[in-house]
Amino acid sequence: MYHRTVEELMTRDVVRARRDTPFKELVRLLEENDVTAVPVVDELDRPMGVVSEADLLRKTTDQADPSGRTPIPHLEAWERAKAEGSRAEELMSAPAVCARPEWTVVEAARLMETQHVKRLPVVDEADRLLGIVSRGDLLRIFLRRDEAIRDEITGDLLRRTLGLDPRDVTAEVRDGRVTLAGTVEYGSLIPVIEQLCRGVDGVVSVSGNLAHRTDGPGDAPLGS
Repeated sequence: MYHRTVEELMTRDVVRARRDTPFKELVRLLEENDVTAVPVVDELDRPMGVVSEADLLRKTTDQADPSGRTPIPHLEAWERAKAEGSRAEELMSAPAVCARPEWTVVEAARLMETQHVKRLPVVDEADRLLGIVSRGDLLRIFLRRDEAIRDEITGDLLRRTLGLDPRDVTAEVRDGRVTLAGTVEYGSLIPVIEQLCRGVDGVVSVSGNLAHRTDGPGDAPLGS
């Protein structure tokens, strides 16, 4: 099966900041380029961290509310240091959590989830910046046409990978939802088929009622 990689989905023309980029210039970079964060790179174009709108907004949360309606929030030491910072290296979230261009969507999405970040700078073997991939970029796989998903499941997965006769198992795809129907030889093959289908780029869900003809090793007895 073919899986789209981070390299195919990432933005290549990346807006960058340097470690000494001042606060107001960072705000200007975000505004003029319609982005919510920028990677901060060193002299060799290696990501050191990322400055986001949330990082910059700490500057305002540390100030008194002129209306007096909201108290100044308690900030941890590291948050206060950011609120008082004036340059990118003082304001950024560091170290940068990066991805590699050959990673799959699953690898990138899992790293975003575990590290609680919304975007990943993409680096080469020398850790130089190649691009940036966001959660929105990863979601683009779900824009695949239903016909392309169905062709991959029936052709690559069922026929070539599993060696199944296309007359035995069919797959219908609508809005990314896969419905399987038909009969396989052994019941133990059914969860394998379903799991492989879930791994196809663009699949939202998998359902159906596959039957099996005979019991194989590890299968429950028919009718149990």
